[in-house]
Amino acid sequence: MMNWLALGLALILNAAANVSLKAGSPVLTEGLSFATMPRVLTNPYLVGGIILFALNVVFYSYALTRLPLSLAYPTMIIGGLLIITTASAFIFGESLSYLQASGLSLIVLGVILLYA
Repeated sequence: MMNWLALGLALILNAAANVSLKAGSPVLTEGLSFATMPRVLTNPYLVGGIILFALNVVFYSYALTRLPLSLAYPTMIIGGLLIITTASAFIFGESLSYLQASGLSLIVLGVILLYA
C-alpha cells in the first residue's frame, strides 16, 4: 500500500512542479542570460518547481523499489497528463480542443487495455 501512496505522491509532486514552472515562466520572456539569472533564481515559482521535482524523484524512486517500472511509468504518464491538462485549463485558461480531448482519451484507454 505504501508503494502506491509513494507513487501517487510522486505523481502529484510532478504535476505541481510542472504547473509551478509554467507559473514562473514569464520571468524568462527576455531569455536566459546573466542579466536575467537573479530574477530566475529568486522566482518562487521556478525555485518551488525545482524543489517539487526533487521531491518527486525521491518518492518515485521509492515507489520503483516496490512496483514494476512497466506499471509505475504509465501510471505517472497518464496521471500527469490528466492532472496537468486539467490544471492548465483551470489555472492558466488554456483550452483543450475536442481532437485533443479525444487523443487524451485514446491514450488513457490504450494504457488501460495494456494492463487489463
